[in-house]
Amino acid sequence: MTSLGYHSSTFDLAHVATDALGICERLRGAGKRAWLVGGCVRDSLLGKPISDWDVATDALPSELMKVFPRAIPTGLQHGTVTVVVRGHHYEVTTLRGETTYSDGRRPDAVHFVDDIIADLARRDFTVNAIAVNPETGALVDPFHGRQDLAAKTLRAVGNPIERFSEDGLRVLRAARFCATLEFELEPATFAAIAPTLATFRKVSAERVRDEWIKTMKAKEPSRAFEVMRTSGILGVTCPELLEGVDMVQNKWHSFDVWRHGLACMDACAGDPVLRIAALLHDVGKPRSRQFSAKTQDYTFYDHDRIGAEIALPIVTRLRFSNDDRARIVALVRHHLFHYDGWSDQAVRRWIKRVGRNRVEDLYVLNEADRVGKGPTLGEGDLSPLVALKLHVDKVLAEGAALSTRDLVINGNDLMKELGVKPGRTIGQTLEALLEVVLADPSQNERAALLAWSREILRELQDQA
Repeated sequence: MTSLGYHSSTFDLAHVATDALGICERLRGAGKRAWLVGGCVRDSLLGKPISDWDVATDALPSELMKVFPRAIPTGLQHGTVTVVVRGHHYEVTTLRGETTYSDGRRPDAVHFVDDIIADLARRDFTVNAIAVNPETGALVDPFHGRQDLAAKTLRAVGNPIERFSEDGLRVLRAARFCATLEFELEPATFAAIAPTLATFRKVSAERVRDEWIKTMKAKEPSRAFEVMRTSGILGVTCPELLEGVDMVQNKWHSFDVWRHGLACMDACAGDPVLRIAALLHDVGKPRSRQFSAKTQDYTFYDHDRIGAEIALPIVTRLRFSNDDRARIVALVRHHLFHYDGWSDQAVRRWIKRVGRNRVEDLYVLNEADRVGKGPTLGEGDLSPLVALKLHVDKVLAEGAALSTRDLVINGNDLMKELGVKPGRTIGQTLEALLEVVLADPSQNERAALLAWSREILRELQDQA
């Protein structure tokens, strides 16, 4: 999509979804006014593709439901309904003003207005406070958002301390937009973050997590996390990461622990959860750093294990799902590996230890870790990783047993053939059998495993 021009007074309506224009036309047919507003206008002016178009109108909520009787009343008390057209959702909101925000999230009360400028005045940033007349294409830009778009500047609407004191999430949105839009924060807007962190502390962990996920969709999410660090936001949400700031590593790294994590995160493009694991992968280094008199350099022994122990409460605190928590913690725990021509058995044990479903993630993280070492050092030899990928493919193609589910016998066989009673003994036996098969895949056949089972059971009985 071609940029429409920051200084033009009109907007090319050819870029607008036909159904969004149809919604506006239905409102006009009912004697109401309508405008296209918010992020869709901003992104279209930046020449970005738009998936969602939002509409503001002077129609009251009760009138909206009459014009669109099948609309979903997603936030009727705040004047918002969702109109579904051919399976696509369009948010339509009554023009409104707002009172105080006691909870730092939602206004205590809203009052509906009929002035588009009054509605735009309640929005967070000037680039989000631009409206379009869908009939003429005329732009309504009372806070000079187009100028800020041209200057790549993120500026709060009106008094930034007031804006950030109303909704605590806005400071985190400011950081996110710096990354996703690749803008710089206007100085007064940046300066307003620290004095309003008390309001930010009221924001739920779920909303913080969602902003982190959205931030990870930027080309360089590090831009947002630098804003979070320098403004004090990160000290509220994840102080553990601040331990790595200015912490020198060793001769294998150009960056401190903090900047290395940012660089690694940026290099893991495409997958938000993987990028969060990259950000956290060395979080254990500050608590494991020791100076070696022998090498005259720093070491970080066991930082992968310590990092996993630190990462778990972080992702739990931020309310990540069980699956995402397990994935992030596992990647932090197993990110450190050095392939130097392992045996087939060593490869099988590595796959079993990290989990077959984590192998591809670890490849990406390992390469990003190399890039994140910094200029020149990040251009190291990739051949060990390439060789590991080929070796893993070979082992997987051979069909080696990598979990107890891959064994040719199971718990029912142990109970039926050997009279083992249900309980912990079955699991212990199967795990011991897996160790046998990891060492020698040829043992994964019924007669051999039953024979091994008898021996294992005798050992377990002797230990009891």
